[in-house]
Amino acid sequence: MFEKSFLNVSVLLLLVACSDTNTENTPSSENTHSPEVAQQLSGSQSGGADHPGNLLYAANCSGCHDAAVNRAPHRLFLEMMAPDMMLQVLNEGVMQQQAKDLSAVQKADIVEFLVGSDAPESPFKPLWCKQGNMTFDFDQPPRLKNWGMTLDNRHFISAEIANLAVDDIPGLALKWAFAYPGATRTRSQPAFAGGALMVGSQDGTVYSLDAESGCIRWTYRAGAEVRTGITLQPWDNEAPNTQPMAYFADLVAWVYALDQVTGAEKWRIKVDEHPSATVTGQPVYFDGVLYVTVSSLEVVPAADPKYPCCSFRGAVVALNASTGEVKWKSHTISEQPGPVAVNSAGTPIMAPSGAPIWNSPTIDPKRRSIYVGTGENYSSPAQGSSDAIIAFDMDSGAIRWIRQTTAGDAWNLACMPFIPDHANCPQENGPDVDFASPPILLSTGGREILVAGQKSGAVYGIDPDTGEILWQRKPGRGGNQGGVHFGMASDGQTVFVPISDYDDHMLPPDAAQPGLYALNAADGALLWRAVAENVCEERKDCDPGISAAITAMPGAVYAGHMDGRLRVYDAGTGKVIWETNTDKSYDSMSGAPAHGGSFGGGSAPMVIDGVVYVNSGYGLYFHMPGNVLLAFSVDGK
Repeated sequence: MFEKSFLNVSVLLLLVACSDTNTENTPSSENTHSPEVAQQLSGSQSGGADHPGNLLYAANCSGCHDAAVNRAPHRLFLEMMAPDMMLQVLNEGVMQQQAKDLSAVQKADIVEFLVGSDAPESPFKPLWCKQGNMTFDFDQPPRLKNWGMTLDNRHFISAEIANLAVDDIPGLALKWAFAYPGATRTRSQPAFAGGALMVGSQDGTVYSLDAESGCIRWTYRAGAEVRTGITLQPWDNEAPNTQPMAYFADLVAWVYALDQVTGAEKWRIKVDEHPSATVTGQPVYFDGVLYVTVSSLEVVPAADPKYPCCSFRGAVVALNASTGEVKWKSHTISEQPGPVAVNSAGTPIMAPSGAPIWNSPTIDPKRRSIYVGTGENYSSPAQGSSDAIIAFDMDSGAIRWIRQTTAGDAWNLACMPFIPDHANCPQENGPDVDFASPPILLSTGGREILVAGQKSGAVYGIDPDTGEILWQRKPGRGGNQGGVHFGMASDGQTVFVPISDYDDHMLPPDAAQPGLYALNAADGALLWRAVAENVCEERKDCDPGISAAITAMPGAVYAGHMDGRLRVYDAGTGKVIWETNTDKSYDSMSGAPAHGGSFGGGSAPMVIDGVVYVNSGYGLYFHMPGNVLLAFSVDGK
């Protein structure tokens, strides 16, 4: 999955030594950002070869972080950490012992070399809630519990929960805006309970915000960026759980449980020891068990011909939700990787590898099954479980069936044209068309069906008992950026399909059909299509397609586009009934700079009690950066 949701230009160029100049994916004069906002949102730049931290890193850190040592996150993860977070790790965290012989200046040099200088203290202070906004309301249990809003990943919100009539949508106006400090991307799906919104951020901070005003109730700092949404443990109004937990995962595959009321940590566990392991799919809670999917960024170090590519395997992990204890772990590839050949640089080639899981699992209580979609293999030979939908037994983790839709897809970054040495490129060389979007489980036409969308642009109807393909339709051109990227939605009878068809400079741009499509869930027949108008003009890193996950409610579909537009479509016709351009500056409650940008990742709009909540900003891989959580209501009230 080349979007990988993580890659910025500086990481790629640094890893493969394509350039001596570090180029961040930041706003420029071609964008609508002001210079002040651009400076605030751009993040720090890492140092060059002559930086004093370079030799210090080589002598003290690279032996583990550049050498695929278990539990040592690869350097690309370090480069995405906040400076203060990394310094804290060296001074009092897990690397304290390894850094004990380094002076304060030397530690600062290493941090600056990797991620830039620590930002000066902001003159803007967070807006903390006053006593009247602090009370956790146990009469408001979580109604949207998981990433897909429900266990079936339909991404559908009932009329009762949304409490927003379709006829009132044209009157939506900004209610409040919350700025994530120093961020260039917003990836975490907000969750709602007790009158609070809980959401993660790029610097690892998890916020509990008062849903009415946007003020801060509590914060918790994780060890790395929080990309997943927050999953909430439910409770019953008649027998409230006084300590319900909130679950999420971070960039380096740690999973956390916090007290929803106070933010106090209950437990944490690392679910995969591979140095490139990560979690992007939001954990799913069901019947006392937390199900976590594991992916990786090993496609990136594979660009280095000296890297032994590749050894990661995708996995699903079942955790005791109360304690974090592992109940079972099952890999998408059963065979352990081992050396199978040597590349042109004399480095061992490892296989089998890959088949990561980028999406949240879909839960099927009736069959006691879990369904996930997988990505490509990283090394040859390609396996039968890549680019596939896999059914796991919910109780044991055993694989029940595998339905592969694209065979022979082995790919990593060494295959890209701008990489000078393709030593680690598998002989299959792509096409890198993962299932990044989770399958949807629904009942229609007298039977149950799984609907799965792929980056190839294809959508499949699949029998959940056998994995047999019942129908297929290809509304998009597809490509390594999608096609279907992060998440479809369904009202049960219609499947709403967002198409990215991003211009990847490899596939024909004239064949692209970005926009929103509606398919009959029973047979895949096309009901309508709404091809997105290109309003980018000369804006840098702007694209009309839909990469981010979408949300449906009765009569309407909410979709954030890569051009910064949030649009609401009529569910029956595809006509746009409301839109707003979020690629602009906002006044946030604390006064800190806030700016929207592209919509991307698994964070979809959430509609609850008459308010639409949505993250804007996705400064990754040539998308427009941003750092704002927006709340819209009728007339802004």
